Amino acid sequence: GSAGQSFGAWLAKGITMTVEGDANDYVGKGLSGGKIVIYPPKESTFQAEENIIAGNVILYGATSGEAYIRGIAAERFAVRNSGASAVIEGIGDHGCEYMTGGRVVVLGKTGRNFGAGMSGGTAYVWDPDGSFPCRCNMESFELESVSSAEDILELKQLIKNHAEYTNSPVARKVLENWENSLSQFVKVMPTDYKRVLAERATASAA
Repeated sequence: GSAGQSFGAWLAKGITMTVEGDANDYVGKGLSGGKIVIYPPKESTFQAEENIIAGNVILYGATSGEAYIRGIAAERFAVRNSGASAVIEGIGDHGCEYMTGGRVVVLGKTGRNFGAGMSGGTAYVWDPDGSFPCRCNMESFELESVSSAEDILELKQLIKNHAEYTNSPVARKVLENWENSLSQFVKVMPTDYKRVLAERATASAA
């Protein structure tokens, strides 16, 4: 069916909420450790990765937890996310705006002004055609390849989860051609966050 406004808001750890259908704005607002799964009806014939299945401002202010959405979300996805992990198959404008923590995987196109004010966390964007950089707000982050063993493991596990929970053909396609797909991912790394991680690593080694 269709979930209304604020589906799964402030969802606590240990609770999973699943929608076979679509959802409105503010899904997972303030997510606090729970898990949200959204996928289209099993009998549907449309391609989820080409259609909006969730509304605006998904995961606003989320602090922890997971979200797996098979399809596209509208504008301001993961705005002010500070700790949740999410996989989505496309988003509208202003994605990851003011994000301070967490992980976001986008298995599709993003809108313009991606990452405006983003100061923490990491985003991984699948960009086979190389067009993602022109849709970024590059004031606060750098774009990198996904090269470290830790990042590769994290990214692959999130995509595996997405495939398992939503039966996503996109996720399966990426995993079946993993070596080639991996080279097409772009890592969005906030410069301040990168500096802090480097300082911590130096301190730990001392």
